[in-house]
Amino acid sequence: MKKPHDRRAGGATGRKAERHEGKARPQAAPPRVQARKPAPPEPEAAPRLSAAEKGEEARAARPPLRYPEGPLPALSMPVILTVEPTEEYALIDSGDGEKLERYGSLTLRRPENQAIWRPRLASKAWDAADAAFTGDTDEEGMGRWRFASGNLNETWPMTQDGLPYWGRFTSFRHVGVFPEQAAHWRFVTDVIARAGRPVRLLNLFGYTGVASLLAARAGAEVTHVDASRKAIGWARENQAHAGLDDRPIRWICEDAVRYAEREARRGSTYDIILLDPPKFGRGPKGEVWQLFEDLPYLLSLMRTLMSDDPLALVLTAYSIRASFYSLAALMADHCRGLGGRIESGELVIREAGEEPRLLSTSLYSRWVAAE
Repeated sequence: MKKPHDRRAGGATGRKAERHEGKARPQAAPPRVQARKPAPPEPEAAPRLSAAEKGEEARAARPPLRYPEGPLPALSMPVILTVEPTEEYALIDSGDGEKLERYGSLTLRRPENQAIWRPRLASKAWDAADAAFTGDTDEEGMGRWRFASGNLNETWPMTQDGLPYWGRFTSFRHVGVFPEQAAHWRFVTDVIARAGRPVRLLNLFGYTGVASLLAARAGAEVTHVDASRKAIGWARENQAHAGLDDRPIRWICEDAVRYAEREARRGSTYDIILLDPPKFGRGPKGEVWQLFEDLPYLLSLMRTLMSDDPLALVLTAYSIRASFYSLAALMADHCRGLGGRIESGELVIREAGEEPRLLSTSLYSRWVAAE
């Protein structure tokens, strides 16, 4: 009878363990192990740069500023551009660091640090707002909206000079439009209508695209640039909602300075340029924007991008400790030799109702070609 195969641990599977007569089988010599060479030390990771250091690094790589020659344009200051209440938008009241606004049929209550006076209306009118912004009131902070009823959508339809677009409740208190800009928008569409020729317009820091859509509707070929993909997506939604898909608009998600540099190298030019930069911002690849440090260089690029027969260059500045006189002096330096005039002042919104006050929202300066 055959013995079963030895399947014990260490045994040879499927065959008997071999043994020499009277003694164990000699052990095989252990394999030689080579000593491992010590791994080279890993290089130390480069320290991460702060936003200020990134900005300084980018500025150091730029060519020196070149200012054009020629006489200064005529200066007109101060010119106060006022937005009046309409059916589309109205500033109902303001005070105690807040503003009460009407966008179409919706009333909104939001922080406003310029409103250092007392409200005109009773608290009952304020408490009846359809939506109120609460929480962090910093410009880039996170907050939330409190709704009077639970049936408000995040997005709702609005109009500007008959142009439909989408309003939206955001976590940083804005709703997709800056109503005071209506004064610039009407100026631009009037310039396009009077030009009597094809007009190319560049809108840097274009946000949700209302200015671009109004210009395209007026007949301009528009290039819209913003560093936020979310804002570009919103702008495209507004284009479809306005029925302007057939209009020549290029939507570009890019850092404004990088895009302007690239356009300057290409030799591209524009007849109208709109600049609505923030005080501080970041590009899609970590680029850093700081208004006081970067605006002179950006304006030098804008002069390069202006066509041989330009129509307007419009600059708006928010939340800065400066004067419109400063913006006008900077604008004048970069518009030497163009003729025309520079207007500079403030954008303000007039309250609706009795004894209305003017709410200052921003500073601006714009170069306008001679008519």
